[in-house]
Amino acid sequence: MVFIIIIAIGAPIVLSVCNIISFCSEKVTPKFYKVSSTLTVFVGGFLYLLLYGLVFNPGADWYVQLYDNQTHYSVSTDYMPTLVILAVIGLAGYFTLLFGSAEKLPPLVSVFCVAAVIMINVLHIAHAVQISNHLSFFTAGSGDEMSFLFYVYHANLLLISATTLRKHIREMLAVAKSKGMDESENVKFRRIYAIMTRFSHYSLLVFVALFVLIAVLEIIFVLIGQGFDAPIKAFTDTADWTFSQQTPPPPMVYDGHYLCTVAAGGHRKVVKPLRYGTRLGHTIVVNRQLCVANAFEELIHDKLPHFHKVVRGRYDKYGYPVSKHITTPLRADIVYFLMKPLEWVFVFVLYLFDKDPEKRISRQYEYRGR
Repeated sequence: MVFIIIIAIGAPIVLSVCNIISFCSEKVTPKFYKVSSTLTVFVGGFLYLLLYGLVFNPGADWYVQLYDNQTHYSVSTDYMPTLVILAVIGLAGYFTLLFGSAEKLPPLVSVFCVAAVIMINVLHIAHAVQISNHLSFFTAGSGDEMSFLFYVYHANLLLISATTLRKHIREMLAVAKSKGMDESENVKFRRIYAIMTRFSHYSLLVFVALFVLIAVLEIIFVLIGQGFDAPIKAFTDTADWTFSQQTPPPPMVYDGHYLCTVAAGGHRKVVKPLRYGTRLGHTIVVNRQLCVANAFEELIHDKLPHFHKVVRGRYDKYGYPVSKHITTPLRADIVYFLMKPLEWVFVFVLYLFDKDPEKRISRQYEYRGR
């Protein structure tokens, strides 16, 4: 655990320092920059996904009912293939510029690679905006203390993109100069060369501002319908997030009555959930075992109220602590099977003393909405 914490905190710091040095210093070797940039993309990406899972506890797409301590996916899985393709194209363009040289790249390939780098920056900034409504640097709350780690990765992606593009521009200048473009009699060539020269000496702030401006404009264009439909819906066909336009089902309660946890948390083919229900104002998933147990308790409450009070007290004392350990579908399945003999006893008692046992069982936890 200590090693994981050191890697999770130390790696972003070390890579950020390396990327800043690579941008600011002319003495950094190409090999040093290529290694630090590659590690930033892949190691940083892995840590980003790990942090995303720990902070947001994602469960499923917007239309699936989740526990109250989970969130829906920030990107719709229905349109994930489109984003994956765009990301692959963007990374291919970036690494082509990183490991290639302007002298060896055909002009048209260079143009497409630069466009791909801009595109992937638009995508990751869009996701940064998407999750921003769940993060804050100033207010207390779940995940807020680690908000900056998300944006450290986004900032580093902008930084290495700016550095790589500047490297490519300088290489293009060198190629142009070697061909005499700077001394060309063609006025347009000389103007292009002069503009490229000024760009090659821009500071980090200007390059980051340029990327932010491009990203904001691209996001606005996409959101007003200018662009492919799938990338738009990947962010809007969600719930809980900045660009979300869907309303999710009400959340289920994870703790409480441990049979509720079994009904909601076990594998569907095992625990056989029947429907949604309401308990203490919260929406839960109900299966027959839960309904039988609650119907039995209701019968005891009606017939033997004093005995019910004793049984309920014991159950509250031991049942709730047990529920805290039912944290996986497999554990829920095990508890479900362990409770089966008791369920049969409950059914026997209900059919022995109740005039209409199935009606009593079916009305338990009737769903009333919100």
